[in-house]
Amino acid sequence: MGLLGLARLIIWRTLQAILVIFFIIVLNFIIISTAPGDPVQFVAGDIAISSPDVVEYLRHRWGLDRPLYERLFIYLSNVLRGDLGYSYRYSEPVVDLILERLPVTLTLTVVSNLLAFSAGIVLGIYAARRMGRKADNLITTANMFLWSVPSFWLGIVLMMIFGVQLKLLPVSGLMDVRNPKEGFWLYLDIAYHSILPIATLTMITLPLYFKIVRDTVIQQASEDYVHTYRAIGFSEDEIYRRVIFRNSILPPITVFAIHMGFSVAGAALIENVFGWPGIGRLLLDSIRTRDYPVIMGIYLIVASSVVVANLITDLIYMRLDPRARIQKG
Repeated sequence: MGLLGLARLIIWRTLQAILVIFFIIVLNFIIISTAPGDPVQFVAGDIAISSPDVVEYLRHRWGLDRPLYERLFIYLSNVLRGDLGYSYRYSEPVVDLILERLPVTLTLTVVSNLLAFSAGIVLGIYAARRMGRKADNLITTANMFLWSVPSFWLGIVLMMIFGVQLKLLPVSGLMDVRNPKEGFWLYLDIAYHSILPIATLTMITLPLYFKIVRDTVIQQASEDYVHTYRAIGFSEDEIYRRVIFRNSILPPITVFAIHMGFSVAGAALIENVFGWPGIGRLLLDSIRTRDYPVIMGIYLIVASSVVVANLITDLIYMRLDPRARIQKG
């Protein structure tokens, strides 16, 4: 495939991505807007019972008294201008609420995903090359244990051991609010408070990469072309480095890209356990209070990031695997 063909493919996939995001926006709006529950009742509270005028005022102010198709058209028009609406609960632009929490969430999810991806590949290859031995059994059992435990439980256990018993690490919060720091020391303080949340999310995510890499490497190592390389005289280290690793890296890259797309959604349970003000925590609070604009805004950002991540994954596939270029061309 030449450069012109590759450019046409990228343009075609970009148009597909835009169409998918459009349908996601419409579907999210219809599902959330027709869901049970009235956001006015949650915001007005007891006032809604004694003052019906307040309820009508809020319903008219938020446009909830208009037909669904009219609200959808207004929402789509606003989204095209980059306006995701105002939060019912916070009375702030949804974009500002998301951008305020996005760095916190990305610090947690992106770093954890990178660490889990790297460790999963190393451990997966190491275990696959020692299949059936003690090291393989020990690593596989440990990963099965991590895969089976809930993330909030693991977070609490680590918190009890390293925070409460050993008093080595802080148990909650993004920074020390009693002794606020500035400049370099502020970033160092955030990194110090990030150890337990990032370690928890990394340990929960790692088994997925380990399992994929281990099984793929074992499968590739038994292929006929590998036997041919051995018969020619290539060493095992060279075969793994030049052939097996290259052919085994595509599946974990796909999972990594999808996880990166979902990084924007945050890790709601981890954020709640460690008291991090991230997007996952904002999403749970918004669902509880029927804050529809915030819910739709977060879903839109997550859907867009996942679609973009899939697009990037396809491009990486075409770069690493020539067969993908031929099939997609």
